Amino acid sequence: MTETGTLTTPVRSPSAPPLLSGLGLFTVLLGAALPLIDFFIVNVALPTIGRDLNASEAVLELVVAGYGVSYAVLLVLGGRLGDLFGRRQLFLGGMAAFGLTSLACGLAPSAWTLVAARVAQGAASAAMLPQVLATIQAATAGGRRAKAMGLYGATAGLSMVAGQILGGLLVAADIAGTGWRAVFLVNVPVVLLGLVLAARAVPETRSQHPEPIDTPGTVLLALSLLTLLAPLTEGRAAGWPLWTWLSLALFPLVAAAFYYVERREDRAGRTPLVPPSLFALTSLRRGLIMIVPFSIGFSGFMFVIAVALQRGADLGPVAAGLALAPMAVVFFVTSLCGPRLIARYGTRVVTAGGLIQAVGVALIALTVWRSWPDLGVWELLPGTAVAGAGQALQLPVLIRIVLSEVPAARAGVGSGVMATTQQSALAVGVATLGTLFLSLVPGHGMRDALVTTLLVQLAGVALTAALSLRLPRKVG
Repeated sequence: MTETGTLTTPVRSPSAPPLLSGLGLFTVLLGAALPLIDFFIVNVALPTIGRDLNASEAVLELVVAGYGVSYAVLLVLGGRLGDLFGRRQLFLGGMAAFGLTSLACGLAPSAWTLVAARVAQGAASAAMLPQVLATIQAATAGGRRAKAMGLYGATAGLSMVAGQILGGLLVAADIAGTGWRAVFLVNVPVVLLGLVLAARAVPETRSQHPEPIDTPGTVLLALSLLTLLAPLTEGRAAGWPLWTWLSLALFPLVAAAFYYVERREDRAGRTPLVPPSLFALTSLRRGLIMIVPFSIGFSGFMFVIAVALQRGADLGPVAAGLALAPMAVVFFVTSLCGPRLIARYGTRVVTAGGLIQAVGVALIALTVWRSWPDLGVWELLPGTAVAGAGQALQLPVLIRIVLSEVPAARAGVGSGVMATTQQSALAVGVATLGTLFLSLVPGHGMRDALVTTLLVQLAGVALTAALSLRLPRKVG
């Protein structure tokens, strides 16, 4: 109390770290949602894009793969640049670039122009996304950080499902005759709002001891991801030419060279692009190992179900998108309960989530087997709702676990590594499960191909549930 009897307002020390307000958290979560929505929003729009731009299947694959590969390749670099130049500055620049490249996608006059714009859009996403987690790490603490991390995980999962639903609605709405172009143009007003909010509410943070860019590490990481992701995402549509096999054979050699260079830099006391010493953190290492099969199964399912419902069950883009609405709703509601469950039961919540998701995937496979091709939101509702609940008990917790022990000074590096792992696994999921499904269709039919792919995903879910038993019991 002051001498006049009025309450004093706590004054923060000028040297104290900046605080992320509620509006600031909303803004950075908006920035986290946009890249993930755009990874999935094109799934239900691809048939319309192909017809309108007279694009071959191989080129349509590039519309998806071009974005995913450039996004994954540049994510860790985006995190390092945020540490060096300021995360707010990189967030604003990445968001502005995302808006411009979205406009270029929406106005693309040809298929190859769209591919080029998508590659640029992926690069813009890579500049923006790592700053989200790094800002949360640097500008929150304690319970606020736990809540923010939970909301980030919920946003990530919900965005992946909502992207596909939104894509179907926008294509069918044909706003002002824009057709599929609306799935990209809708980003422009959202980005303008985000820029205004970010300029007001997102605090500037950066590493106190930023390191220069690790050029050899950056080049070798980019080559590693390209030699793996490019042939996997483009191989089937291109007919598996010689370059795809040569690229896959080159991948382990380039990856080994990357690890050697990074270990040498780490031992010399410098900070490489991906410090091997970071993987000494048990929580980060084990959490990343789990994120890989989870993300592969998630993205593969989303791609395959979109193709199957439109081409096999003859659903329009709206019906195909809305078939996943129960998954999105249940994911959102369940994720809100996640923090309380984690506080009480620890990481065993992840194990329970894996088992629940397994039941959901099994229900979807059984429904497809018994009801094909009469599938829609009501037929799929039990399976998608249960699967959504299981996913919500896994992804938000895994993100918290991965970053729980990463020091604030390495927030950009840690978030970049986590995002790169997740994005690479999402791209691999579309490539592998998508390739399996489309390869089985000619010989076995759409129903059996879908059931087989779902059973493969079910094996991946069982693997994540088993791996969760090795997670640290408590989340930091």
